[in-house]
Amino acid sequence: MIIGTGGIVRDAHLPAYREAGFAVSGVYDPDRDRAGALAGKWGIQTVFASLEDAAGADAVFDVAAPPLTHHEILAALPHGATVLLQKPMGLDLAAATAIRDVCADRGLTASVNFQLRYSAMMLAVADAVSRNMLGKLTEIEVQINLATPWHLFPHLQGNPRVEIVSHSIHYLDAIRALVGNPTSVFARSYGHPSSTLADTRTSIILDYGATLRVLLSINHHHDFGREFQAAQFRVEGSEGAAVAKLGVLLDYPAGEPDELWMVARGAAWEQVPLAGAWFPDAFIGPMANLQRFAAGEDDILCTAVDDAWQTMALVEACYRSGDQPGTPLPIMRTEP
Repeated sequence: MIIGTGGIVRDAHLPAYREAGFAVSGVYDPDRDRAGALAGKWGIQTVFASLEDAAGADAVFDVAAPPLTHHEILAALPHGATVLLQKPMGLDLAAATAIRDVCADRGLTASVNFQLRYSAMMLAVADAVSRNMLGKLTEIEVQINLATPWHLFPHLQGNPRVEIVSHSIHYLDAIRALVGNPTSVFARSYGHPSSTLADTRTSIILDYGATLRVLLSINHHHDFGREFQAAQFRVEGSEGAAVAKLGVLLDYPAGEPDELWMVARGAAWEQVPLAGAWFPDAFIGPMANLQRFAAGEDDILCTAVDDAWQTMALVEACYRSGDQPGTPLPIMRTEP
C-alpha cells in the first residue's frame, strides 16, 4: 500500500514492483486527483480517501512522501506494521531520531529506501570488495558533474538543506555499505546563481585513516553540453579497480544505461554486463529485503531505520562541518 503518488512512485516504485511481481493493493495521497490518475494508469483498484483509511490496509506500507510528513504518517500506522520509508529519514538528525523513536515505540518493522546499494553495479562492486578482488582499498571517489533538472522536485524549495540530504545521501549510504563509518568528515555545500535552492553543489572528504582516500565532488550545474558531464563512482585498491557510470543522472529521468568497468592489476579493463539499472530496478531491493525479513526469510534488514540513522548522522556531520570555519592562512608579514 503506497502512501504518496509523486514522480518517484510513477518513475521508479511502480515500474520496479511490477517487474518484481509485487502487488499494489492501494494508494493514498492528499492530492486525490493525482492519486486517482496514477491508480488508473497502473490498474490499482483502491484509492484511499484519508490517511486513516489507508493505515487500515492489511499490507506492507510504502511511505513515499516528503520527509517533513514521515513522523505523522508513521504515527498513524498500526502497531507492528511493516514499512518502507522513502529517503531521506527527515531533513536533519533530530528528525531522524524522532522517526527512529516512533518506529521503536510502535513496534514497526521499518527500513529506509536507500536503493543505490541495491543497483546491479553497486552489488557487483560490493561483491568484488568482499572477495578481495580489488585488494586493500585505497580510493573511493564520486564525481557528479552534470545538469540536474531541479524543477522536477518542487518540494525542495524553501528547505534549508538540499544537496547532501536529498542527493549525495545516496553516495554516503553506498560508501557506508562498502567500508563502514568514517571517523570524521570535511564538507562544504554551495548554492548557485541560477538556482533558488539553498545548496546544489558539494565537496566532501571522509576520513578513513592514512591509506583510504574517500571524496565526493558534486556539481549539479554543468549545463555546457554532454561532452564533459560525468556521473561516476570509482573504487580502487592495491590489486584492481572498478568504475561505475550512474547513467540515470545523465539526462534525468530518461537517463543513459548504467555501466560498470573493472580491471585487475596488469590486465585490461573489461565491461561487466549488468542485469537492470539503478532506476527503476534497484527499487526492488529494499522492498524485497523488507518483505523477506518480515517473513523470516532474510536474517538482516540491510537498510533498517537504525542503520539509516547512521547514514543520517553522517549527513548531519557533513552539514556541521560546513558550518565551521576553514583553517586560515598564516598571516604574511611584509617588510616596511
